[in-house]
Amino acid sequence: MSGTLVDRETEKSEPGLAADVDVRFDGVVKRFGDVVAVAGVSFEVPANSFYSLLGPSGCGKTTSLRLIAGFEQPTSGEIHIGGRPVAGVPPYRRNVNTVFQHYALFPHMDVASNVGYGLRQRRPRLPKEEIAQRVTEALGLVRLSGFGERRAWELSGGQQQRVALARALVNRPKVLLLDEPLGALDLKLRKEMQLELKQLQQEVGVTFIYVTHDQGEALSMSDRIAVMHAGRILQEGTPAELYDLPANRFVADFIGQSNFFTGTVEDPGPPVTVRTPSGTMLRGPSPPGGDAFRRGETATVSIRPERVHMTSLNEESPDDASVMLGRVQQRTFLGDQVEFHVDTAALGTVVVRVNHRPGSPEARFAPGDEVRIGWKQDAALALGE
Repeated sequence: MSGTLVDRETEKSEPGLAADVDVRFDGVVKRFGDVVAVAGVSFEVPANSFYSLLGPSGCGKTTSLRLIAGFEQPTSGEIHIGGRPVAGVPPYRRNVNTVFQHYALFPHMDVASNVGYGLRQRRPRLPKEEIAQRVTEALGLVRLSGFGERRAWELSGGQQQRVALARALVNRPKVLLLDEPLGALDLKLRKEMQLELKQLQQEVGVTFIYVTHDQGEALSMSDRIAVMHAGRILQEGTPAELYDLPANRFVADFIGQSNFFTGTVEDPGPPVTVRTPSGTMLRGPSPPGGDAFRRGETATVSIRPERVHMTSLNEESPDDASVMLGRVQQRTFLGDQVEFHVDTAALGTVVVRVNHRPGSPEARFAPGDEVRIGWKQDAALALGE
């Protein structure tokens, strides 16, 4: 079903604020006593986008979501929704809805009653015909047409999650807030629902702000991601930008998997030259927005496992590649990929990943095999902590 649930023509922003931004944080701070949960955070969520707040437990992402919802008020700073400041505005007067990890469906109600619950609480009351029409529309959006008379406890976990989504969407919010809504589902269903959520967001034309600690979820669904740590946003960008050009070691480690080799800056470059404790020289650029290094400082060179080449000793390595010898310690079959742990005298253990294809020469190596590994200079990044 196409079309939007929000009539944006009737919504006016304040002068000077971008009309294509649905949520804006400007220097937002939230303290709980002596604990700073959100520390001067600023970001903008584009209209009609899928935006994720990603980070470990305690990083401030859920608190940020609660600030948008109105369940918490900022200690300082400003929050705008639809171009309007919302300081002091209670949750029920904000044009947002929230979907939680635990769906909180009413077990004594059927699906249609659960979905229409919020509409029935409105004052002045909506006509019954309008409520029924909007409930039918919302169930259609989440592919549950014909499920209205079923009880919530009769549904699978994925279906219950869709009912919770329909209950939020039926109110036609400008922004839908999702607090780890897939956490209670098994892995296969979670993967399926990731695709459905992204498709749903594109169909309904509502901005989704999604909180998760799962980088796979964020990468697969989001238009933009903000990586949070200790109440701050360390980097914000598209999934590809965060994966290919992390601004620091924390982001590189949290988004995907990397080899990290720490040493001392010999030449700030560009590219940056780092001497490891073994005396090996590694080179790589500093990413845009990354640290500027000085000679003698500590830096970490990061290389993604899939960017490392591996060949036998009698094969030529790719041109312009840093090359070293090693011995395969461990081989792990991952389905679509094969992961190798290679022991090297120069750098210790280096993780290598290659795509699995039946009979592929890259995946033929076994523990004990001597190999040659390396990577092109543009595969490495010099990062600060």
